[in-house]
Amino acid sequence: MSIRIFSRVMCAVTASVLMLTAAECLHAQNYPARPIRIIAPYVPGGGVDFVARAIAQKLPEFIGQQVIVENRPGGGTNIGSELVVRAAPDGYTVLLGGVPNTVNMSLFKKPPYDVVRDFAPVVQTTTAPNILALHPSVPAKSVKELIALAKSRPGELTFASAGIGSSNHLSGEMFRITARIVIVHVPYKGGGAAVVDLIAGHVSMYFGTTPSTVPHVRTGKLRGLAVTTAKRSQATPDVPTIAEAGLPTFEQSAWHGLLAPAATPQAVITRLNNEVVRVLRSPDVVERFAAQGVDVIGGTPQEFAAFIKQDVEKYAKLVKTAGIRIE
Repeated sequence: MSIRIFSRVMCAVTASVLMLTAAECLHAQNYPARPIRIIAPYVPGGGVDFVARAIAQKLPEFIGQQVIVENRPGGGTNIGSELVVRAAPDGYTVLLGGVPNTVNMSLFKKPPYDVVRDFAPVVQTTTAPNILALHPSVPAKSVKELIALAKSRPGELTFASAGIGSSNHLSGEMFRITARIVIVHVPYKGGGAAVVDLIAGHVSMYFGTTPSTVPHVRTGKLRGLAVTTAKRSQATPDVPTIAEAGLPTFEQSAWHGLLAPAATPQAVITRLNNEVVRVLRSPDVVERFAAQGVDVIGGTPQEFAAFIKQDVEKYAKLVKTAGIRIE
């Protein structure tokens, strides 16, 4: 190739790059020009739904457009997650993801997406403990009493979850392994459905997210024994951690964060990150989350991306140790 032809090719490539960059900048300047959808991959009523709706209610104040929460449960969150992976990468369809998105990478032999490759992290929004809650008919008033009961009645006690691979499921599996007991997992399509059946007495216990479970603990419909995090929850300061209550190495929590399709322009990701962080720092949002035991995170897309990679590795180890399989 001659120098003249090479120069023309390079000029054409440079022009193309500049045109793409200009188009991205223009798109970001006009973004958002229509409503944004947040896909919540669970039925209404659980922790993911609570966080998604809290953000959706406040975000229009900063972006000037309506934000709609759309519940797409099923497939261990894979149905809603895959919908976002296949959506146009324009910032108008995003996922409120969580623990299942990272654990599914090792839980499924052939997952329908790769959480690292197929998503563009926007922002980690929140973390929350799970609270070990019992139906009042279960004769245990502490973690130690519950472990003793489970050992005396192996296989009789059941624990609900929002689905296989959910943070509640993983808390239950971790509890089973650490306490060396035999309890039976009962998966639901979301935390709201799990809580309803726990209150009805159809299952023995639930490691529920604080937004879906704490209100029922406060009214006495459920008995809260302990929280799964390393420190106590501000929503239930009198409830000990599982580590304090008898299993010193125990720690597990739920997290939530916004994910966009992988090819979404960086300028759009940056804009959405900036505005969601403003939402998370709003005093009324912080207060609303704190009342339900939910901690605000925020941060950059890069920090969220690093967290996701670490979480994939963390849960790959737990899936293997617990022998978790898709039923």
